[in-house]
Parts: sequence; structure tokens; C-alpha cells
Amino acid sequence: MTLETAARLSRAALLAAKSSGEAEALEEIVIGRDVLELVSSAMYIDPMTVYREYVQNAADALDDARKQGLLQPQEEGEVFIAIDPVARSIRIRDNGTGLSNTDFPRKMAALGASGKRGTSARGFRGVGRLAGLGYAQELVFRSKTASDRTVSELTWDCRKLKAVLREGEGDIQDLIRSVATLRRRSSENYPDRFFEVELRGVMRLRSDRLMSPAAVHDYLAQVAPVPFAPEFSFGAEIRDALAAVVDLGELTILVEGTERPVYRPHRDVYQEDGGKAISFDRLSVSKISGIDGDIAAVAWVLHHDYEGALPNGAGVKGLRLRSGNVQIGEHFLLEELFPETRFNAWSVGEVHVVDRKIIPNGRRDHFEQNAHYHNLTNQLAPIAREISKHCRTSSVRRKWERDFNLSANTVREALDVIAQGSLAADGQRQVALSADQALMKMEKISRMEIFADEPAPQREVIADLREKLQKAMSDENPVSSPLMRLPEEERQKYESFFELVYECSVNRNAAKALIDKILMRLGS
Repeated sequence: MTLETAARLSRAALLAAKSSGEAEALEEIVIGRDVLELVSSAMYIDPMTVYREYVQNAADALDDARKQGLLQPQEEGEVFIAIDPVARSIRIRDNGTGLSNTDFPRKMAALGASGKRGTSARGFRGVGRLAGLGYAQELVFRSKTASDRTVSELTWDCRKLKAVLREGEGDIQDLIRSVATLRRRSSENYPDRFFEVELRGVMRLRSDRLMSPAAVHDYLAQVAPVPFAPEFSFGAEIRDALAAVVDLGELTILVEGTERPVYRPHRDVYQEDGGKAISFDRLSVSKISGIDGDIAAVAWVLHHDYEGALPNGAGVKGLRLRSGNVQIGEHFLLEELFPETRFNAWSVGEVHVVDRKIIPNGRRDHFEQNAHYHNLTNQLAPIAREISKHCRTSSVRRKWERDFNLSANTVREALDVIAQGSLAADGQRQVALSADQALMKMEKISRMEIFADEPAPQREVIADLREKLQKAMSDENPVSSPLMRLPEEERQKYESFFELVYECSVNRNAAKALIDKILMRLGS
């Protein structure tokens, strides 16, 4: 067989393979530079998530430091955040394991190649550290371990990165080399071991919250793995319920410019200016089973009077999701579990996910939708329904409490009219009859099942008003009125007129005030 014949047969065989649908090898795979933008700034919608990503990485480093014995049992895992509004810079530093001079270049230049996948670490996709690329002119990472003599530093030129991305296609590795600079610096003035990220030339976004120490403090209080405040009386009980299955990994986060470390925002009582105080009186804890029979999550709920939605400023409203003790998404992720979505805002509680098959998505604004997550939400639905029941019961209770108080006011107004002495005997009896009807309604309300736990105060109000009404209508009760000094015929005319005023008025208090003025003129 000649070479030409063999070539023809080879081409024929290739064409036959293609026509039969057999698999072919991919000769070229291109990963464009736009991937870098997609997994960094384009991935995060809320600029504040920059803090969450870097604090989350710090929490993992501090967990490693504890496991390696670098942090003593009494030594706190600390994250220090310094914000300089003048220089428009942010620096976030932790006292975790740090990265060695040897590992630093490889790990910090890697993209989506985290070694945390499959571990108990909070982050595992290897892209969270790039969150700051879209919000600063420069992004700088520094680190060293206790055994290093120098500090490793990697600087990303974010302005150059954006300019190069606009130029078109190119190799992603060459792109990173063109915008990232690796240096070694003296370890003088640096801790023995640390990791820090610095954002320089921070952009002004959304009321400049990135540069507000108070806003950062409040944000991290909600999302970060920090302890409950010492004054929160349910904190220890919640912590004990979680500690057996949840690695809390609590951090001491210090934000320069704020008065004390970051604590969770939960308190015993909340009260906005002019608003009614909301007090928590009971805690319930539930364990959620996974598909495989193991514990998938632990949920806790704080109960109160359920008189309405929690204020936004409290930072606690809604049944919230957490993984690795870091909040996932916003407070409304689970509101569809409630028969009425508004009742989610009346609730205060958290669901701590421990099943590793329930995985946060890339942006950490929700969980990946799989069978294990849907099993979790199915089992959380009864908890949401129970909260909704409390909300509805409270709403019905408040409605009848308002009716009770309105009826009590009706009786008090009638007593004032009778004491005024402006009506004839028949008119007074009509007013007393309306008061007696109001008292009967009050008694009916007090016997309702929703008030079975505290009937005494209502019964006391009813008894007091009924005694006053009987005394007011007693023949022994003297009537003192300027009308008593008028001739009988003239007095009867006034009494008929006053009865007409009360009958035609839609507001008994206003009518009484008018008649009081007339009586004062008559008495002068």
C-alpha cells in the first residue's frame, strides 16, 4: 500500500467517524481574561460583601491557627479593621497562621484553585479574596508566618486591570502577570505572623458605606462569626445549643473608630424613638434532620409578643440562614415558607446549616438548589407556620384588646355625662343603658380563650366601672348642676336641648365640652 493510498484511507476513516457521531478530541481550549472579572467584582452585588469575604477568610486562618496550636486556648482570634477616610484606604488584618514566603506566590496568584474544598472551611472556591478588585485602585495582600524573615506582598493594579480587560482577548496568566506585582518586604513593624488585605483608593459607592466605621460595624455584626453581646441574656443558652454541632469560630473584630468589639446585634429589648418596646421572653431550639438521617441544621427562634415587624435598624428581623456561622444572603431568604410573607419580618431566629451537602452558592447570597437544601426548607416550614400562628393570634388578641379599651372608654364617657347633671332622669337612664351594654361587651371579651392566661386585670376594670355606674345612678347620689337653680320649666328646656346635643353629636366628648361651657355661663 502506497503512502498516498494510506492517507486516503485515513481521511476516509476520519470522515466516517465524524458522520457516525463518534467523540472527537478538543484540540484547543481557551479561557479568556474576562473570567477574572466574572469571578471578582462582577460576582458581588453589594460592595459591603468585601468585608464579609475577607473576614470569612480570616476566620478560616484563625481556625487553622487554633488547630496547629498557634493560638492558645485563652488567646483570642482577632481581626483588626482600619479605615482611613482621608487616604481612602481599608486594611483588614488577622493573627491567624499566615502564608509562608514559599506558599504565598502560588496561593495568592491562583484563581479558583482553593485547597479548602472538601474541608470544614467556610470558603472553598478560591475567588473570594478577589472581591476587592472592583472597589479600589489597588488591592494589596501581605503575609508571613512565624518562621519567615520577610513579608510577602502581592499588589494588584486595579485600574490597569480594567484597562487591559477593555482591550480584548488574551491569555489570563499573562494578564495576571501584567497587573500583579510580587515583592518581599522587611518584617520590621509587622507582627510575628499575620495576613492582611489592603484596599487603596476605595471608590465612593452607596453613600460611601465602605468607608463608614459604624456601617461596617453594623454589617459585620449581622454576617460575621462574632459572639453575642454580654448583656444579651439568651446568648449563652443559644451558644450552648449550637456548640455541640456548629463550629462557631467566634472572632474578636475590632473596627477602628468604634467603641467596642463587634457583637451580634441581638438584645433583650428593642425600642425605636417613640415606638413600643419589643421584649424577648422565650427561646425555642429545633434540630433539623438531613436526608441521610444526620443533623442538617440547628434552628433557634426568639419569641416575643409578635405585635408587628421588627425595625430595620435592629439588624435581627427575619429567620436567617448561616453556614460556618457566617450569614448567607439577606433576612428574607426564607420568607416564602411563611403562610404570609410579612410574618417573616415579625420573627427573630437563625438556621445554622451543618450538612456539607447544603452548599452556599458562589456569591454566598443563597444556597445551591439541591435535594438536601429542599429537604431543609421542607422541615423548616412547620417552624415558619408556628411563628405565623403566634403572629395571627397576637393580631387577633390586639384587635379584641382595642375593642375592650374602646368599650371601657365608652363607659367612662357615660359616667362623665351622668356626673355633669345636664340631662333629665330619662336621658341619664339612656346614657347608663349604653354604658351597661359596653360593660356586657367587655365581659364577653374577657371570657375569650385568648385572654385565659390573664383574666384578672380585665375583670378588675369591669368591676370598677360597674361599681361606679351603679353609684352614679343611685338615688343617694347628689346631683350638683347650675340647672338645679333654674325654674322647673326653664330647666326642662335646657335638659331637652342638652339631650338633643348628645343625640346629634358624633363625638360625645366634644358634646360634653360644649355643654360644660354652657353650664359655666349659666352658673356665672
